[in-house]
Amino acid sequence: MDTIDIKGFFLVGISVRTTNANGQSAKDIGELWERFMDEGILLQIVNRISDDVYCVYTDYESDQNGFYTTALGCRVNSPDNIPVGLISLIVAPGTYLKYAAKGRLPDCVAETWQHIWNSSLNRKYTADFDLYSTKAQNPEDAEVEVYVGVK
Repeated sequence: MDTIDIKGFFLVGISVRTTNANGQSAKDIGELWERFMDEGILLQIVNRISDDVYCVYTDYESDQNGFYTTALGCRVNSPDNIPVGLISLIVAPGTYLKYAAKGRLPDCVAETWQHIWNSSLNRKYTADFDLYSTKAQNPEDAEVEVYVGVK
């Protein structure tokens, strides 16, 4: 795990409000991914910097036990010209811990988050995110970068 300073960035995509209670987030985020793929959301995002997909966790009610918003989308140069039906948000600048989730999707990402939730990190609960780059294209042997905002 590395400590990284992130300048912050704009994201455009789709979102859902969820909670980790009773496995709700696994269901909601799974459905969000299905919608992202089925509706070709990636191709609807104008001004995207790349085809890397970000799964951002933000707008925390409290901590990992409360409600939060999950957004799937791409980094963009500006939050202007957002297609109808999509949302934009800002991922706050700050210090993040970077983890590498390696293995089968989505299991490796879920295991990494379980590790994070069970740790004693001094988290900010402003924004956290997973980065699905070209390294994540093989679902049987993927590598996803997981970033956790810390104080």
